[in-house]
Amino acid sequence: MLTAPHAPWHNAFVERFIGSARRECFDHVIVFNEAGLQRLMTLYCSYHERSRTHLSLDKDTPIPRPVMPPDDGAIVAIPEVGGLHHRYERRAA
Repeated sequence: MLTAPHAPWHNAFVERFIGSARRECFDHVIVFNEAGLQRLMTLYCSYHERSRTHLSLDKDTPIPRPVMPPDDGAIVAIPEVGGLHHRYERRAA
């Protein structure tokens, strides 16, 4: 189904994703070419599915994460999307 131009209420899911990508990613970087844009969008989409929590999923991700008990080790930050965001995991010492 085609949507009308400049009509964000026609496809709210896409508008929400584009707004999130702009606020969380593209407001903080300068994209010089199409290859850089594609690389950044690939990284952001992976982050959005695997690490970014969603309120509608009870603060889980679309691809569920395993629960890590405290005795699994220290918490370490893993940079994602070129260091703009981080994912936190427990790693054994």
